[in-house]
Amino acid sequence: MTATATGSGIVHLTERLPQISGAEMVAALVPPPQFADATFDTYRADAAFPSQQHAKDLLISFAGGAAQERGGGFFRRAKRGPELKPGVYLDGGFGVGKTHLLAAVYHAMPARRKYFGSFIEYTALVGALGYKNTVELFRGSDLLCIDEFELDDPGDTMVMTRLLAELVASGTRLAATSNTPPNALGEGRFAAQDFLREIHAMSESFQTLRIDGDDYRHRSLDGHAEVLDEPQYEAAIADAATLGLASDDAFVDLVAHLARVHPSRYIKVIEGLSLVGLRAVEPLTDQSAALRFVAFVDRVYDAELPIRTTGASLDLVFPDEMLAGGYRKKYLRAISRLVASTLS
Repeated sequence: MTATATGSGIVHLTERLPQISGAEMVAALVPPPQFADATFDTYRADAAFPSQQHAKDLLISFAGGAAQERGGGFFRRAKRGPELKPGVYLDGGFGVGKTHLLAAVYHAMPARRKYFGSFIEYTALVGALGYKNTVELFRGSDLLCIDEFELDDPGDTMVMTRLLAELVASGTRLAATSNTPPNALGEGRFAAQDFLREIHAMSESFQTLRIDGDDYRHRSLDGHAEVLDEPQYEAAIADAATLGLASDDAFVDLVAHLARVHPSRYIKVIEGLSLVGLRAVEPLTDQSAALRFVAFVDRVYDAELPIRTTGASLDLVFPDEMLAGGYRKKYLRAISRLVASTLS
């Protein structure tokens, strides 16, 4: 079955080479669908980890939230509210709700101009518009939320640090999460000091909020992603294709194709889909390909798309030698999201 004009059928992601304009990039700087309605009220702090409630309370103050006086100015705080720095950094492992809280800040802050995007989206925008034009675009904005601030590319980190410094100087407030850089051990325990070191020129502008806890996506005792046999896979793709667009690609072909598309455009690669199908999954052998696949998984997860597969279990695509390296945290987060997506 091929795709129809009504938006149903089967497509191959390997045939998609999307382009995206600067205007489209800017328009996309909002929380992803799964966090479109994220609020502080819907963030359920785990009583076993007091740091979650502590972070939530401070972020409510940072965002203005219920503490802001009715009719007050944007920067007015409650009389007894804590004085926070212009930037907050959420430090914690995967699955503890950092992105939920980041989106809650976005939704709660009574701002005229606010933006929410991943680090990759912001750096791609600088590449598309140029540094000067990007500064002018964001200058005067009230809030910039940066999810998954990448610390493993010194050049991109320097560009973003410089950009953020200029925006803070003009009154913009910042909220960020980050990924652990290469060779940083501790599953995020040292992410805060790594983050502040890498953005040294901006470190005094950020207050670190540590968020401890377990991965809320943890499911099933063995933690394996679901794998289908060929008849089950064919049926799943066919069923999804009757209601919307389902993709069907060989795993190795998709991984190879991702090298031809900038990660900022992965969201366009999966545009319009209701399900992602991958045949003959096998372990990855190239680290660059693995990192691209991680970025792809992030976009699929953000779009709340189920994944159906044959072959190896998706939680086994990152071999032990990769999991033992500097990108361990990224791979473990991706595994968590893959397991959740195959069970959805």
